[in-house]
Amino acid sequence: MIRAEQITHAYGATMALSGVSFEIPHGQVVGLVGPNGAGKTTTMKILTGYIAPASGSASIGGHDLVTQRLAAQSLLGYLPENAPVWRDMLVQDYLLLMAKLRNVPATERQKRFSEVVRACDLASVRTKPVAHLSKGFRQRVGLAQAMIHDPAVLILDEPTSGLDPSQIMEIREVIRRMGSHKTVILSTHILSEVESTCDRALMIVGGKIHVDENMDTFRSGKGLRVRALNAPAGTRARLGAVPGVSGVEEEPQADGSTLYRLATAPGADVAVAVAEAARAAGLLLTEITREKHDLEEIFRSLKAEDGRAA
Repeated sequence: MIRAEQITHAYGATMALSGVSFEIPHGQVVGLVGPNGAGKTTTMKILTGYIAPASGSASIGGHDLVTQRLAAQSLLGYLPENAPVWRDMLVQDYLLLMAKLRNVPATERQKRFSEVVRACDLASVRTKPVAHLSKGFRQRVGLAQAMIHDPAVLILDEPTSGLDPSQIMEIREVIRRMGSHKTVILSTHILSEVESTCDRALMIVGGKIHVDENMDTFRSGKGLRVRALNAPAGTRARLGAVPGVSGVEEEPQADGSTLYRLATAPGADVAVAVAEAARAAGLLLTEITREKHDLEEIFRSLKAEDGRAA
């Protein structure tokens, strides 16, 4: 549904994006994360057709965002940060106007209005002025205007910024519901939001993608921790020979045990095979657990590397 191929963009001498490529299929919620100045906003501007990439290409639904911009944008709903909705209008008047501006046929506007009001839980405020709403409800109105023309793709920029915990939970639930039948890109600084809401994480640092990971795979980890007592020489090689193990690191511990960190192929479940290999080698295992990934830890290390490079 969304495709970016080697897109680059610069602001003067500052390179904002450098050869960024990714594909996002229909029905996936993707978290776009990175520090300030990493290139997230530039990526979203290119994907919404606001600016053109200096090189490379981007498309939505097969429509190029430079040569077929209007066709691509017809498939897109966009919520900028802080939901800049018109506060002097009633919620229903604002949403019906947005339906008209997005070329929703007059015979279908009331139907679309009813659907987004239900999806964003706006029934209790539909006849109120936007200015009288809480920030959480204004964010919902912003989501509703992005959805009013039933786009296949939604791009949301910091949709929970400035909300209280209960409002954040409500907006996250709306996003999860939309992700069941739309492609959603969620830009955020809140890494826990990606872990709780998204199917996939794209982490941009220094204008490049450093992490592109399915969240289910990410949560399950890509390796094992094996701790053994009285490990004989050659244990590392024995564990490394197990099918599915791509590398082994050996760390002697203060208590006399040895910790082995096993890198495994994505999706490989080698725990049973590793345990059998350890038993055959006469190892006394005290631990065999999956290595858990941590987005915040990866984020900090990549940010530190980018700072040293700069």
